[in-house]
Amino acid sequence: MKRFYSQATAEPAETGWRVALDGRPIRTAGGAAQIVPTQVLAEALAREWAGQGEEIDTAAFVLRDMVDLAIDIVAADPAGATENRPAYARADTLCYRGERAEPLYARQRDVWEPLLARIEQRQGLRFERVSGIVHRPQPPETLARLRALLEGQDAFTLAALQTLASLTASLAVALAALEEGADAEALWAAANAEEDWQAEQWGWDSVAAERRAARLAAFARAMEFARLARQGRD
Repeated sequence: MKRFYSQATAEPAETGWRVALDGRPIRTAGGAAQIVPTQVLAEALAREWAGQGEEIDTAAFVLRDMVDLAIDIVAADPAGATENRPAYARADTLCYRGERAEPLYARQRDVWEPLLARIEQRQGLRFERVSGIVHRPQPPETLARLRALLEGQDAFTLAALQTLASLTASLAVALAALEEGADAEALWAAANAEEDWQAEQWGWDSVAAERRAARLAAFARAMEFARLARQGRD
């Protein structure tokens, strides 16, 4: 698709901020008014549009797509979004570790345990650790606490959590990513501890390394989205 506008600007809207292309407000993919909660997020969205060349590259609209997820999917069914997020905790990557005699176990313990313990302390949770591949359910009170925690989040934060948790297979990592000063590369290294350990043993594959870098970039962008959507509102 060829570029059809000259300017992209952020402007106040009835309940927040929005982007306008040559003065015409943008709508979501689902047809809703694309209104975001903060000026900084609207300005970042405007930069995505302004940065397009003569041909529009839809893959470059990372923030726009996350806004549409928040408005069209999450906000349209907040109860469903809240109910589905604890599913990531039922088989959280950080809770499933190798057998204690395996070399990998020490890496998992050293990398994952401090992160998991910090989330438990800050959020009032208790995760069940599992050695081996046999599934063990998380305590009902943990899932109930997570559900209550998520019910207190707005649609934009829930959209960020969904993206972060799906990339890492870990709701614990996703929650850590929302903390002020969170380090995207450190959290991504924690989420990928197993893959990185295997690569260290057998060598790095160029295709796998490129995929890891692309997913890290997506993870960092989701963290940035959450920060922009909350800046000035916390």
